[in-house]
Amino acid sequence: MAEAGGTPPSPQRTYSAPCPGCGAPVEFRSAQSAFAVCPYCQSTVVRQGEQLARIGKMAELFDDFSPLQLFATGRIQDKAFTLVGRLQYAYEGGRWTEWIAQIDGTDDRTGVLSEDNGAYVFSLPYALQQPAPPADQLRLGATHTINGQGYTVASNEEVKLVSAQGELPRLPELGKPFRVVELRNEKGLVLSLDHDSAPPTAYLGRSVELDDLKMAGLRDESAKEEKGRSFACPHCGSPVTLNFADSKSITCPSCKSIIDTSSGIGGELKYATQNEPVQPLIALGSLGTLQGAQWQVVGFQHRMGVEPGDDEHFGWDEYLLYNRKRGFSFLVDASDGWSMVKPATGAPVVSDGGQTARYLGRVYRQQYAYEAETTYVAGEFYWQVQRGQKTSNRDYGEPKGGLLSMERSANELTWSYGSRIDSNAVASAFKLDAKKDMFKRTDALPVSAASSLGCGTIILIVVVIIILLIILSTCSSSSGSGYRSSGGSYGGYSSGGGHK
Repeated sequence: MAEAGGTPPSPQRTYSAPCPGCGAPVEFRSAQSAFAVCPYCQSTVVRQGEQLARIGKMAELFDDFSPLQLFATGRIQDKAFTLVGRLQYAYEGGRWTEWIAQIDGTDDRTGVLSEDNGAYVFSLPYALQQPAPPADQLRLGATHTINGQGYTVASNEEVKLVSAQGELPRLPELGKPFRVVELRNEKGLVLSLDHDSAPPTAYLGRSVELDDLKMAGLRDESAKEEKGRSFACPHCGSPVTLNFADSKSITCPSCKSIIDTSSGIGGELKYATQNEPVQPLIALGSLGTLQGAQWQVVGFQHRMGVEPGDDEHFGWDEYLLYNRKRGFSFLVDASDGWSMVKPATGAPVVSDGGQTARYLGRVYRQQYAYEAETTYVAGEFYWQVQRGQKTSNRDYGEPKGGLLSMERSANELTWSYGSRIDSNAVASAFKLDAKKDMFKRTDALPVSAASSLGCGTIILIVVVIIILLIILSTCSSSSGSGYRSSGGSYGGYSSGGGHK
């Protein structure tokens, strides 16, 4: 069902021929499309002059609950486009979708709108001035210069096509593994090299939001059944319901066990029990409006951190938020305040020694470096979350309040960015104004305290603070250890939104 916003424009030209499998009409809107999937019998067909030849049968699509659908329209760089095809890929860490976008204009170009865990990247074909390095030479975290631009290798995965729909300019062999390498830079650019052909196909793009694309004809909210997928908890037998197609972990609402769903919900499920449950301040399932969008709390993590050489631990909470058009973000509750952050599409440039990081034209300075561990989880997650997961973290900040954070695990390097948010705004967003005092953190203490204290009391407090600072300075000079007031991995264990 189309949303308000206009009727999809008529194509400038179409080509139609009977399907060689069932005889139904198969229509091509783009002159660039060489392949199509018959919408009636799922035959995969290829254009040969004025005829269509059947080359196989396509597997059924998996329901990814996407708001996008064929023939939805939008605008990119002041040009209209129409979604005419869809490719669904799988890799060890999950799945993602590429939508083929026919762009209006005399050159009849096609772009790719990639969708992964609610994150979107719009890319165009990219001509390489020199041959791309082989996939096995593009190692995670390494930097390379391509067409005069510096990039960092963000992922190098073996993937396979699992299904397709509509018309397609290219069609990898169904089920045959090949490498997809993504390189990103501090300008937010994403360069993808698809090694299903020789030389590899290259695409260059950047992160987008559906609202910015002025999308029309999206799948109506009511088109998705809200039943989810239910199964019995492998530990206690209570019913558990998965609400997201690509969830990798979920906790049982009864016994709080963490259940691994990365291999599907059939067969024997792995699980891990949890003791000493942590009570989130914001309940799972809560709806709140932040930064102009309504978010639902779908997951919760409690994490602990410690600085190298220090034995004092600190803790913080992370709420996983979901919005139908914006995907996933994180609301972080640390001792020095609240922050709203999301996975970064690009790859910041870090200076020698890691003291500064540059991203999207801003320079961030390192504030903390520490080891982090997940100690409790609840809800549903798009990555495989576990208790005891450990990462090495670095938090950066800049004068205007921007935040940037890096997490490194054994197999992954992720970045997240965002900004601080007022505690009262968080309480109001989730209709918890009666509990707003429970949301206040040390960032608000000087202001809130001053409103109720007299001048003499404030002066006394200042004097005490000065004395304490002198004592702490003396102690720190002899011990060599620092104090970390807040946590904030800003994004959990996996960034999501990868693969274009």
